[in-house]
Amino acid sequence: MSTTSATRLVDGYDLVMLDLDGVVYVGPDAVPGAAVAIRRLKSSDTRLAFVTNNASRTPDRVAAHLTELDIPAESSDVVTSGQAAARLLTTLVAPGRPVFLLGSPALAQALEEVGLVPVQDRAADPVAVVSGYAPDIAWRLIMEGAVLVRDGLPWVASNTDLSVPTAHGLAPGHGVLVKMISEYADREPLVAGKPRPPLLQETMRRLGGTTPLMVGDRLDTDIEGASAIGVDSLLVLTGVTGLAELVAAPPSLRPTWITRDLGGLFETPQKPVALPGSADHRHRLGEWQGWVTDGALLAEGPGERDDAWWQLVAAVAWSYLDATGAPVDTSRLEDPGSAGPSGARDTVAP
Repeated sequence: MSTTSATRLVDGYDLVMLDLDGVVYVGPDAVPGAAVAIRRLKSSDTRLAFVTNNASRTPDRVAAHLTELDIPAESSDVVTSGQAAARLLTTLVAPGRPVFLLGSPALAQALEEVGLVPVQDRAADPVAVVSGYAPDIAWRLIMEGAVLVRDGLPWVASNTDLSVPTAHGLAPGHGVLVKMISEYADREPLVAGKPRPPLLQETMRRLGGTTPLMVGDRLDTDIEGASAIGVDSLLVLTGVTGLAELVAAPPSLRPTWITRDLGGLFETPQKPVALPGSADHRHRLGEWQGWVTDGALLAEGPGERDDAWWQLVAAVAWSYLDATGAPVDTSRLEDPGSAGPSGARDTVAP
């Protein structure tokens, strides 16, 4: 792979698709530096989309929340898994037909926008079932919807996320309901949200662009979703993914790029180079080198552990994983999160 390019990372793409939680905000607060980076994106020629697996909020509400965080956004910039689920249903049922709704008013609005009729009564003769995260949904509706699924109606789920962030920590997400209905009905739904293709495909349909970049913080949704449709991805380290998850990632969960945060979009992209003839999985990136000794990953180089350090470590770890089938030992690497002052942050094996 090439080592460097004269352009900024963002210049290689005409659409940037940003995941929200862990990338743009964490809980009620914006990720530090996210607002500045997004304003820079907005002022460029690159299209920008905010992409979320959450089907419980309308694009208007999502855009309003982003605006409150000093992040410029319009409803047309936002694409939800509810919208992707509604679009998927149009390939299964005719316009104007009733669809049994196990979800929020936002999901109902998404159905109406594509010409389908949300209902919550079996007497309306629904021809399909759609489900999404809705914390106030009644058990009676869940039972009725599950029976319809068991009886063979097409079923589309907005996502299968097992957890959802709340003010009290992670709580059960829509994926828990999906598992329950699937076990009862002995059927699996068609899924619209990441990592399945429909959500990112819907984003590209709405926003345009032929060379998109998916930006996320989760390997098993954001990065895998990009891999599923064959587009590049950027992992930012402001969310849930850390060193342990990164080095153990199989090919379908490996990002094209890794940066600390959204500011990396405006840096010169770099890729590690495998040194030919080396039996220790040695790679070089700039003045950094990494290799494996006795199953342990080692790295050394000058200065601060920046994006290059993460790219290098990932490349060495994945080379070792592909060759041996086992994750590399990272215990001899200094924890990147507990580094000393800038300028004294070498990562040299003891």
